[in-house]
Amino acid sequence: MTLVAAIFIVLGLFFFTGGSIGILRFPDFFSRLHPAGKLDSMGLLMTLAGMALYTARDLSLPAILTALKILLIVVFVFITSPTATHAILDAGVRAGLGPWTAPKKKGTR
Repeated sequence: MTLVAAIFIVLGLFFFTGGSIGILRFPDFFSRLHPAGKLDSMGLLMTLAGMALYTARDLSLPAILTALKILLIVVFVFITSPTATHAILDAGVRAGLGPWTAPKKKGTR
């Protein structure tokens, strides 16, 4: 059970790392929201699932209740993360941010 929990936590950290790199590397506001959403969703799901499994390995009532509380946090994030991403996107559109366009090369039309 501890090994499975560790695998989930490492996978979650992998998604957190990939999402962080995507936020830093993507060129504009709109494309940066995509890795931010994935970072929240998959990174948090995997990491907290691993923590819930690690906590519940004793199979005692307090440990299982703590694991359920951790899973409730995952449900809360899955409900609020898309809403927050949409609100941020809407604020960017209202502020007049446009999508990124690649600079034109010399000699092309």
